[in-house]
Amino acid sequence: MSFESLTSDFYGYENRLTDQEKELITQLRVYLETEVRPIINGLWANAEFFPRKVVTDLAAMGLFGQPWEETRRFENSAVFRGWVALELARVDASLATLVGMQNGLVMGSIAVAGSKEQREEWLPKLASGELLGAFGLTEPLSGSDAAQGLRTVARRDGDNWVINGAKRWIGNGSISDITIVWAKDADDGQVKGFVVPTTTPGYAATRIENKQALRIVQNADIVLTDVVVPEVNRLQNSKSFRETAAVLRLTRAEVAWAAVGNSVGAYEAAVAYAGERIQFGKEIGGHQLVQDLLAKSLGNITSSIGLVTRVSEMLDEGTQRDEHASLAKAFTTSRMRETVAWCREIFGGNGIVLDYDVIRYFADAEAIYSYEGTREMNTLIVGRAITGKAAFV
Repeated sequence: MSFESLTSDFYGYENRLTDQEKELITQLRVYLETEVRPIINGLWANAEFFPRKVVTDLAAMGLFGQPWEETRRFENSAVFRGWVALELARVDASLATLVGMQNGLVMGSIAVAGSKEQREEWLPKLASGELLGAFGLTEPLSGSDAAQGLRTVARRDGDNWVINGAKRWIGNGSISDITIVWAKDADDGQVKGFVVPTTTPGYAATRIENKQALRIVQNADIVLTDVVVPEVNRLQNSKSFRETAAVLRLTRAEVAWAAVGNSVGAYEAAVAYAGERIQFGKEIGGHQLVQDLLAKSLGNITSSIGLVTRVSEMLDEGTQRDEHASLAKAFTTSRMRETVAWCREIFGGNGIVLDYDVIRYFADAEAIYSYEGTREMNTLIVGRAITGKAAFV
């Protein structure tokens, strides 16, 4: 394939990037095709994490810390950062999730809710890949209701905090060096964030087994038992769930981009297969029903690229609100679900064999559809903006 452009970018949205941004996207595309794609199916099948070299290679390209003043290599746009998520997910959604967590949720928590000193201490180490981070918000009994339902509690004890509770579905929580733990302050009931080194006594992480989506991401159950964290590790500007929501708002649109990338990966695999598979004496790409599935898939991808491009432009303009990011996430993940199913259908029986890639995109779509806010919750955020009425309960 050509590394200069994607045929799935039917309307040429990539041309909106600067020359410098396009150059890095091309560099990333070449790296992913030559160094990552050949090992992906084996890692996915065995639920193994990426070789650490992949993490350091991505860090060397400057993919971690792009939005933040302390760590960005050059001035870049939110649209560019979205394209990075698309390119990563186009090869593997777990890789897009890794970069999204490190770059957005972990570094974003420190950048949004940390002090200047905390930003200077932690962001460079995360940007270089020296440290791998995790984001600890979701709990066994608290997911969509995290704003009110957190059960993990932090109690102030002199110059320290003592944290007790549990977290679930924490991406890479079993292999991270630090985890951003969000806990409710026992005194004022407000949610606050803490940088918790995973070697801290009382911190225990167990990988969730038998996961059949984003298998390369090492999701974990975390138990915190009298975990002592110094006050200097409390994110100094985290005073309520408002700061947590601000982090999620920054990353939600990039998850929408990753959903588009997952669709693109499935679509490209289907187009290639349609040009190779012979049935009834000709390539199946010459059959009307296959062309219909491909055209519908491309329509979903094209409309989704247009939507995420605009919502990222709004982030750069300072006009993006929660409902804008939520509509992007809800729409693109719904269209992704359709697209990967249509693309898998083109493969017939081969569509359930990992050798042909498409089943990986099909399975990973289910995780992308659910995390960073379910479709239902994001729909209610949009519905509140439309009607002025909250309908969450």
